[in-house]
Amino acid sequence: MPDVPYVLGHSRAELRRLMLQAAILRPITARLLREAGLTPGMRVLDLGCGSADVAMLAAELVAPNGAVVGIDRSAEALAVARERATAGYANIEFRESAAEDFVDQAPFDLAIGRYVLVHQGNPPAFIRSAASHVRRGGIVAFHEIGIYGECQAFPPVALWQQAWSWIAAGLRSVMVHPDAGGRMIAHFHDAGLKQPTMLCEIPVGGGPDSPIYAWMALTLRSLLPQVEKIGAATAAEIDIDTLEDRLRNAVTAVHGEALCPLQFCGWTKL
Repeated sequence: MPDVPYVLGHSRAELRRLMLQAAILRPITARLLREAGLTPGMRVLDLGCGSADVAMLAAELVAPNGAVVGIDRSAEALAVARERATAGYANIEFRESAAEDFVDQAPFDLAIGRYVLVHQGNPPAFIRSAASHVRRGGIVAFHEIGIYGECQAFPPVALWQQAWSWIAAGLRSVMVHPDAGGRMIAHFHDAGLKQPTMLCEIPVGGGPDSPIYAWMALTLRSLLPQVEKIGAATAAEIDIDTLEDRLRNAVTAVHGEALCPLQFCGWTKL
């Protein structure tokens, strides 16, 4: 199954960024899992588990008798995942594997992927692979970011929109399907699955204590080499070390509300 390079990398700094991102996205993913039908006692497969945030969330929702298996291609990410899950998450197991190569002794009740379809060369093939690990009557669910359009602020904040445009340019330069979230119904159809139930949310931040400024700045830090490589901006132009503070100051100066990227959630039963 073709995929695309994970341009954000797997450094410790990137894994820390993922943890901050996970805190922002947690309420949305929890809503997806609950509405999709996740209940205590179920067995869950987390596809592309990264540093284990979705796996730990699912483990809490299926406790005390349920279980979660998290798989990822990255040994570095799995090392962090195992370290984080040692305290209080005895019902999670991690394995190094791609979705198409993964083998388990029994089918799962639910397979979940967050921010994985946008990294695939063939999203329908990945969805089919996810479904192959789920029992009949089980659930396939995805939470995806929309990497298109603008991230606006109200009143307008030019720096906020500029930072997102740099991020989007860096991601779109390597992704084949940056709009996978907005095409989830089509991708499920092409995978041979029933039409998914959909929801879409937008995280919104404002005030000095919001985590979204750090999320934007840390994401751009991870993407900086790619952004420079494609000529979208220079390091001097971005000034990454001051970007978080400048974003915070710009939004709070106008008592603004800064909108984050669209978050698409879709699920269906097999």
